[in-house]
Amino acid sequence: MSTIFGVLTLIVAVVIANIAHLFFPRLPLAFYQIFVGFFLALWPSISTFTLEPETFLLLIIAPLLFNDGQNASFRAISRNVKQIISMTVYLAIFTVLVAGIGLHFAVAAFSLPLAFMLAAIITPTDAVAVKSLTTGVAMPANVHRTLEHESLFNDASGLVLFSLAASTLASGQFSLVHGLTTFLYVFLGGIIFGALAGWLMIELRLFLMRTNVDIGQIVIPLNVMTPVIVYWLAEELHCSGILAVVAAGIMHSLLNDRLRLTSAKVQIATTTLWQILSDTLNGIVFVFLGLSLPEALGATTPQSLGNLTLIAIFLYLITTGIRYLWARLNFVDLKGSTEDQRKNALVLALGGIHGTITLAMAFSIPTLINGRPLALRNTMILIAALVILISIINGALLFPKLLPPKRNTYTATEFANGLIAAVQTAIGRIEEAAAHPRERAAVIDQLSSQMTLTYQVNSATYQKILADCHEVEMQLIDELSQEGQIDQFLLDFYQHLITQSVVNHTNHGLRSFIRTFYHRWKWRRIRHKLRQVQVTTATDAVQKEIRNLLARTTWAVNNHLNQVQTSTNVNEVAMVRRLYLNRIRALSRQQRLDQEVMHQLFVSAFQDEHSFIQQALAAGDINADLAKALNEHISIDELVYMQSN
Repeated sequence: MSTIFGVLTLIVAVVIANIAHLFFPRLPLAFYQIFVGFFLALWPSISTFTLEPETFLLLIIAPLLFNDGQNASFRAISRNVKQIISMTVYLAIFTVLVAGIGLHFAVAAFSLPLAFMLAAIITPTDAVAVKSLTTGVAMPANVHRTLEHESLFNDASGLVLFSLAASTLASGQFSLVHGLTTFLYVFLGGIIFGALAGWLMIELRLFLMRTNVDIGQIVIPLNVMTPVIVYWLAEELHCSGILAVVAAGIMHSLLNDRLRLTSAKVQIATTTLWQILSDTLNGIVFVFLGLSLPEALGATTPQSLGNLTLIAIFLYLITTGIRYLWARLNFVDLKGSTEDQRKNALVLALGGIHGTITLAMAFSIPTLINGRPLALRNTMILIAALVILISIINGALLFPKLLPPKRNTYTATEFANGLIAAVQTAIGRIEEAAAHPRERAAVIDQLSSQMTLTYQVNSATYQKILADCHEVEMQLIDELSQEGQIDQFLLDFYQHLITQSVVNHTNHGLRSFIRTFYHRWKWRRIRHKLRQVQVTTATDAVQKEIRNLLARTTWAVNNHLNQVQTSTNVNEVAMVRRLYLNRIRALSRQQRLDQEVMHQLFVSAFQDEHSFIQQALAAGDINADLAKALNEHISIDELVYMQSN
């Protein structure tokens, strides 16, 4: 099958897995992606799909690691150089030696080069997999930082050691001096070239800014192309392309203050695009793992599968045990009391979860060695896949038992101050404009109400209450329609209003859409009763009738809210009341103000608020948890605006 169709199929599979995880979030997302890939392999035309290892590394792994690099803190990396070298160089080499020699003596079929090759494959760790397993627990900051830094650089160590083992397997001999020289050239060369290339790409973007070419069509594609270009050039120079893209990403992180001079719109678009790309590419890797499992399993008997599982468990225990001892013997300093150090060492050991790079390296095992097929290739891929699964399952089971539940890392005062600062920034931008003074005043007045509602809102509770309020509205309209108290025009108006409200509120789900269209069907059935009713055409009279109808539905909704309000949902109820109040306000000003101008002002204001939060996060003024909470609150405010207008 064509590569394009295959990649599109993988993307669709990622979307399906994300939807499944949305409804059943108890299992890690990676499991759903592997399951979808596994079942996708039952489709004959897809089961034969393959990606060349070079293509896999260039188009999937390189962008992922570049994004990790540009999201890393250069200051934190520079302060922890000693620990990073300990974890990514010394630990990686020691792990490959011990695991490789152990595998060679335990399983005679594995020669030393093959054993070292497999040990190198399971050396890299995956910070994204760790993050997905620890979203609900509070991991110690020093352990989390150590794991993130390790995953940035030990990928390159694993790849270099893998290449050395592969070349030794092909040539039949190993030179320590040649191996050490090659390691240093590939490792240091990749870092130096990547840093230089990253600096040059940033200078190019700054030059374009100075020539007023600060537009998304140029800046954003340039940023996305950077890892592909850097990786390809580094590999052409026989340096580590992986380390080169990480170094280029870190240079982007280091010079981020200069890039902040670009427009807020470009910054938001770039950040959003990278988040989507990163999630999609990570998903593709695990879908590809599931897609490859049936072929590997098909060539294995049940007895052999049991033996391979034991080998995978053996390798996992060796690598995890080494990581634990490495921390307990203080080769990496995790600080804290003796009890904390013991627990942190165990968390660090379990945090050595394997994923993206391990899988990519497994698929890059050569099919031919000196012109002859490598008989153990599928076996090695299957063992690597089993090690990945074991590490993920073990982490999913043990992290919640070892670590406490995650709590907010910010106070209510910090949340309120952050929201007020974001709103004030948006209002300041609107005040700078000169045109449309009445529309600007109305928008500023409504935005100011955000600063009086600085409490946090539970999105799921808010959505449930709002869905019930929509049902109250529709039932009242049913009754008024049956009694002939509203004419066809008002029925059509409210039908449009309620449908638009549900459509705008995309999180209501299928049930809300079904209920809405059921009521629309009922209203259509009674339309023939209204055909004899005179439809009002005078604008003032129409406005008055609409206001009266909205007043009646709002009164019914408020009565319902009075009944359901409790001490635990008071914030969500207040937000729903605000929505219905804004709806009446919007109608009262509709004839006096330019609605298109107001809509543009509101959209721009909300973008400015999100941009302010993004910049505050990048500058270190707020933490990631607070930024997420503020963005969610502003998104709900956007939703309230859309539904009330």
